[in-house]
Amino acid sequence: MSSVIEVRDLVKTFGDFNALDGLNLTVKPGTIHGFLGPNGSGKSTAIRILLGVLHASSGTATVLGKDPRRTPSILKRVGYIPGDIALWPSLTGREVFRTLESLRGPKVNKKREEELIQAFNLDPDKKCREYSTGNRRKVTLVAALSMGAEVLILDEPTAGLDPLMEREFVEQVRQERDRGAAVLLSSHILSEVEKLCDYMTIIRDGKTVESGSLLELKHLSAHEITAKVSRETPALRAFPNVSFHDGRLRVTTARENVPDVLRAVLDAGGEDITSTPASIEEMFLAHYGEVEKPVKP
Repeated sequence: MSSVIEVRDLVKTFGDFNALDGLNLTVKPGTIHGFLGPNGSGKSTAIRILLGVLHASSGTATVLGKDPRRTPSILKRVGYIPGDIALWPSLTGREVFRTLESLRGPKVNKKREEELIQAFNLDPDKKCREYSTGNRRKVTLVAALSMGAEVLILDEPTAGLDPLMEREFVEQVRQERDRGAAVLLSSHILSEVEKLCDYMTIIRDGKTVESGSLLELKHLSAHEITAKVSRETPALRAFPNVSFHDGRLRVTTARENVPDVLRAVLDAGGEDITSTPASIEEMFLAHYGEVEKPVKP
């Protein structure tokens, strides 16, 4: 199979609102594919169609060669981590694992399950009502990664995890890829996608704006530079997306422009200089202009 997820010209409307407007997406076997876009860009709507929860207004979306609404049994081969976590409060983590296993049908790999419990430092015998947000996230991670899924669909999967557990997540997802699983990772954090993914599709206003390997899309990386400057020079004002406030400069720029910006900052008497990876919203501002705010129905 050349692709495990195939989305073509996908449209989803809610009244007069176009949540998806001709989206295209292809995920290959044995790869981690980043699905990147600002909040409200349509990522979660696309995922719900891939899971058979929503039907498309037009276009096609297949998982493992099947339409999930017409062939829901295909989802037994798919692991899913939702962006919003809702667990049964009176069940323990381990009871949640067994409940999800019975709902899905196929048996989980118990050895793999225990490995993940240890890796994520989860107490599986606590009631879900006693878990923190991060621990509830760990329950969903263990459940999804222990089922031997052929496809993993992960919607903002690191939300609520501390940095140590984020590193563990990266390691565990790489293991899943290395055994042959395909992973679709939805995120609005560019640095997370760059660290983990082999390919990336960028979505804006329900449309695909860029798609390719990380090497092909490396030009999209953006940095935010801040500094205290003694004067506003013409060289600094010439950069797009630059602002000055109370003697401080703030500019979002493509990665290849960082040396030029830093040189201009130093020429302007720059002090207290910081350069950090930009957020996805700032990256979109640097490369595509202002992000439009969707008007929801």
